This record gives sequence, structure tokens and C-alpha cells, in this order.
Amino acid sequence: MKVLVALNHPAHYYVFKFTVINLKKLGYEVKYVIREKDILEKLLVSEKVDYIKINEKRQRKSTVFSVVSNGILELVKQDFNLLKLVVKWKPNLMIGTDIAITHVGRILRIPSFVFNEDDFEINQLFCKTSYPFATKIIAPEICSVGKYSHKKLSYNGIQKMAYLHPAYFQPDFELVKDIVGDAEKYFLIRLVSLTSGHDIEGKHTGINDEIIDKLIILLVKHGKVFINNEGKINPRYEKYRLVMKPNLMHHFLAFASMLIGDSQTMCAESGLLGTPFIRFNDFVGKIGYLNEIENDYSLGYGIETKYPEKVIEKAEEIINMPNAKEEWQKRKDRIFMEKVDAADFYTNLIIQHLN
Repeated sequence: MKVLVALNHPAHYYVFKFTVINLKKLGYEVKYVIREKDILEKLLVSEKVDYIKINEKRQRKSTVFSVVSNGILELVKQDFNLLKLVVKWKPNLMIGTDIAITHVGRILRIPSFVFNEDDFEINQLFCKTSYPFATKIIAPEICSVGKYSHKKLSYNGIQKMAYLHPAYFQPDFELVKDIVGDAEKYFLIRLVSLTSGHDIEGKHTGINDEIIDKLIILLVKHGKVFINNEGKINPRYEKYRLVMKPNLMHHFLAFASMLIGDSQTMCAESGLLGTPFIRFNDFVGKIGYLNEIENDYSLGYGIETKYPEKVIEKAEEIINMPNAKEEWQKRKDRIFMEKVDAADFYTNLIIQHLN
């Protein structure tokens, strides 16, 4: 049996990593195809994973016209390139996070399972162009899929648990000690470009230089400061730039004292690794799985952009909290205890469909 796995975001490689390992152990043939985005290709290279690329990376502007026009052009090219590959390779099932598998699957009558954990209302561009054509939608119970609930296969979990579950991931400080140096504590400021599909309106904002300056003044008193940025970084922050192999990020996050960022993905990963996070962007309160992580399990704090002063206040609060990391480990253990093993769920789902 052949399974094609389509990726369009660096974190999505990890979502399927252990499911793919499980399938290969059972004798399934698996092939990765990717849409070049951020550090996805570099990540696969560092992981020594074979892949086929179905697009070329393009610089996006954050205007509605640019996102839509470039997105349509990219999608047509991806559909065509994937179609050629699928006709030749003939997979029995296509899974992943790329829209193209749903279109090609419908054309060639090959089942497609699209995976998502962003609510329909917040990620409409992706959902409206993939859900009508997908065979099944694999999403957490808490995730809204709009009017496509009849296609949804839900589970009591979060996608990121498929690779951060203690059964699969054990942080190793030896891998990052040379990066951290002799600092007893270190902090990460994570910045994103906010030009992806769910940021289509171009109105979404996050951490700006004024906030970064105030954070650095506060954090350097207590430890070492690193900044990780998707795009260009202000030259005055260059000395704080985090330089390391992309496949070490989860080890680095696990031992950090705190993450402050405007990235949905890395904030959620931080909490699930037992590291306090502060998320500052216009999506706060709008995404189900993050609301659960922040409000039900207290693994981090979402702050709306109309309250920038609260970022510094909350950072000070966490810094002054006795045994914060120990407390976060307890909270992390609780969420993994109460949720399912996502990678195991995905594996069984695929096996059941193909048998």
C-alpha cells in the first residue's frame, strides 16, 4: 500500500513523522511531497528525509490582492505538479495539510484526508478551498470545521501532541548546550511575518520593536535573550539572533525559561513542552485549541494587541513566580494524561481505511 504525505508548513513534518515511522514499520510505502515554506525544506534536509517539491518559494506581500492572486497561481501550479506525480506513483491514500491533495484526489478518485486544527472561521481560505473536495477532515474535537462536520473524524487531542508526546520526544540539553552557553536561564522572543492564508486581510499584528526593546531590558537582567524571526530582523537585534539547526528547536524550547511570541504554532509547542509562553497577536481568543491550552490548562497566556503593556507585566509575573518550570511540567503532564496519543490515532485511522 502507498501513502502520499503532503506538507506545507515546517511543523507539519513533525505532525506526521511518527505516523510515517509506524506505517513504514508495517510495510507501507510512504512518500513526502512539500510546498516550500519558511524552513520546511531545510528541516527535511537536516532530518535526512527524502521529499519531492511541488512548488518554488515566493515572497508574499501582506495585501489581500497579493495573498489571493499569488495563492491562486501557486495552487494551480501545485495541483498540476502533484497531479503528474500521483498519476505516475499511484498512491492508495493521500494525507496531509496541503490543499492540492484534495483537488487531485477528487480528480483521480483517490481518497484524501486533510488534517487541520485551525477553526474554519479563522482559516477560511484553506478550509473553503480544501474541505469541499476532501474525503475526510481529521481535526481535534474542539476544532470547528463549519458546515463540513459530516466529513470530520475528531479526536480528543491536539495535532502537536503527535510529535511532542513523551512517548516520542524526550528533550536533550546536550544538543543545545553550546547554543545556550553558560546561561542559567534563557528566553526566546519568536516573531512571525503574519502573511499566511489565515492572515489574508493583512490587518493582523503582533510584537513590534517597542515591545521587543522593553522585553530585552527586562529579560537580560534574568538570563540570556534569543530572538527567532521568520524574515528580516532589525539590525539592532542581530546580536540576539538564534542560530541553530531547525530540527533542534523543540529541544531548545523545552529548556527555555519563557517564550514570548506572536506565532500560534511555537507558542502552543512551548506550552506542551512545559515552558511558559506569552502569545501577543490578533488571533488571541479566536482559535479553539489555543484557548484550551491557555484557559483550560494554563500553559500560557494570550494577550490581545490592544493591551501591549500587559506583555511586560505578564513576563515579570512569570519571572517572579517561584518554581515556574516545575509548575509548568505538572500542567504539561496533565494535558498529555487527559488527551489521546495523536500519532497512534492517526496510524490506526490510516490502517483501518486501507484494510
